[in-house]
Amino acid sequence: MSSQLAPIPILNQNASEERGEIARLSSFVGAIAITDLVKTTLGPKGMDKILISASNPNELIITNDGATILTKIYIDNPAAKILVDISRTQDDEVGDGTTSVCVLAGELLREGERLVAQKVHPQTIISGWRMALEAARGALTTSTNDNSSDKDKFRQDLINIAKTTLSSKILHTEKEHFANMVVDAVLRLKGSTNLDNIHIIKKSGGSLRDSYLDEGFILEKKIGVGCPKRLENPKILIANTAMDTDKIKIFGGKVVVDSMTELSKIEEAEKEKMLLKCKKIVDHGINCFINRQLIYNLPEQYFADNGVMSIEHADFDGIERLSLVTGAEIVSTFDHPELVKIGTCKLIEEVMIGEDKVIRFSGVPSGEACTIVLRGATSHILEEAERSIHDALCVLAVTVGETRTVLGAGCSEMIMSKAVDELAAITPGKKAMAIESFAKALRQIPTIIANNAGYDSSELVSQLKAAHYQGDIKAGLNMRDGCIGNVEELGIVESFKVKQQVLISAHEAAEMIMRVDDILRAAPRRREPMRH
Repeated sequence: MSSQLAPIPILNQNASEERGEIARLSSFVGAIAITDLVKTTLGPKGMDKILISASNPNELIITNDGATILTKIYIDNPAAKILVDISRTQDDEVGDGTTSVCVLAGELLREGERLVAQKVHPQTIISGWRMALEAARGALTTSTNDNSSDKDKFRQDLINIAKTTLSSKILHTEKEHFANMVVDAVLRLKGSTNLDNIHIIKKSGGSLRDSYLDEGFILEKKIGVGCPKRLENPKILIANTAMDTDKIKIFGGKVVVDSMTELSKIEEAEKEKMLLKCKKIVDHGINCFINRQLIYNLPEQYFADNGVMSIEHADFDGIERLSLVTGAEIVSTFDHPELVKIGTCKLIEEVMIGEDKVIRFSGVPSGEACTIVLRGATSHILEEAERSIHDALCVLAVTVGETRTVLGAGCSEMIMSKAVDELAAITPGKKAMAIESFAKALRQIPTIIANNAGYDSSELVSQLKAAHYQGDIKAGLNMRDGCIGNVEELGIVESFKVKQQVLISAHEAAEMIMRVDDILRAAPRRREPMRH
């Protein structure tokens, strides 16, 4: 009889399974560990992480960007991978809030773990969290402000949002300078959210303060030898074609000739073919030729003799952007000049940035185009500065589309947690415990911000909570002086869409992990023995 009751194995011999409490605990531990990893980077006084490549120890990244940290580290825990995915989605969707979304999801799971230990069923917790989410969203929407009808006020909102985004980055020391720079760049787009028009280039040397916004397009290439270095009102042809057929390229074959004269005839034929191609290009009536591929000596000399500026090896990203901003088409054949769209601008000239020569295209037809030139002492500083600028540009582009704003510095989280607490007070049963846990998780955001700044978080958050319950809905954390302040006066503003996305994504991730009660791991693939 006992043999009949023995469990029947249904999984592969080396496959593993974790059930019930063990599976849930495994998920909670993984997600909370990821949260603890990134939460020290949160807020204006957040710390940086150094990421070192396993394959190349000399390749290192210094950053406090949540999405960068989470995408660069190898993770084996399935629940932790879910948090990495929501962080990446947050980065793709709105560009900022990548650390906040991970921290909020982790704190929800920390509270969920405590409730499960008190024998509250996961479905009861999920049901309470959903009610709390609706209350929090309603409170967040009510607290929004929209100045899109007033041009000056809206620009000030954008500057405040940029300063808030940059305050936790490496650029915080020069946030006024960079905030104005990125706002000018985004407003040039005239409502468009196509950030391809904003080109960022990095040049080592100088300091971050030396960075500037150039109203035009800068290409990091050199003009051909002997070609004109400055052109006004040029006609530009952009191509992706081989300009190296003056070299004989016969691979895997043999050409038998009787004498050197025969060989020179073959070379001459190749040159004639190349010169004919150059003539077709010049016959388009252009005076600037930009090619994605190399331009060899013979065609370069031909262009110089005909007064055509030639620029070679403009990489694919470069010619795509140039095509966008100058209005030219990228062509590969030159038999029908009448069908080719020629690009224009007011001026092409060679300029110096630091010790490098670059080509500047000024007065391009696409008036939205501009280039942010970043200067800095080291390549690590420049890379982190580029990530910071990218985050700020994404947030501002989102805000131009969804113009509502909310207050930052823990103010919005306190408004939401107060609304959720009020819902918990009138909700009967165990769901009230889940709703209270949601409010507690929201209050963890200002707690972590205060902790990272080295202040007494218990004292500050309790003062902040008291201020909100007394009706001061604009109270938030002043991390400069370590006290409670009026967030509106401090100018700490965030995008409503970013804040809403953090709330929704964190809840969805936490709910997904909370539902887990079984983890099945496939058996590792067997290595076949090598046959000699």
